[in-house]
Amino acid sequence: MTQTTNRFLDDLAKLMTDAAGAAQGMRREVENIVRAQGEKFLADMDVVKREELEAVKAMAEKAREENERLSARIAALEAELARSKTGG
Repeated sequence: MTQTTNRFLDDLAKLMTDAAGAAQGMRREVENIVRAQGEKFLADMDVVKREELEAVKAMAEKAREENERLSARIAALEAELARSKTGG
């Protein structure tokens, strides 16, 4: 009788292991499907990628610095022009 019980328990353990493996496989498959659908949704919405956003932010910062430099240069030239008109 112990042989039958052991075989039953072995079969039950194998069944549980197989079921756990199948559940894990299904979980991975669902994750892949959800990820693909999410990527498709974002692509359809025409969302900007992080790398593109970072590149545009860097370009804007560079343009802002150049604008400040040119503004300071214009102010200096205007001051020099005003001095030359009044002084000489």
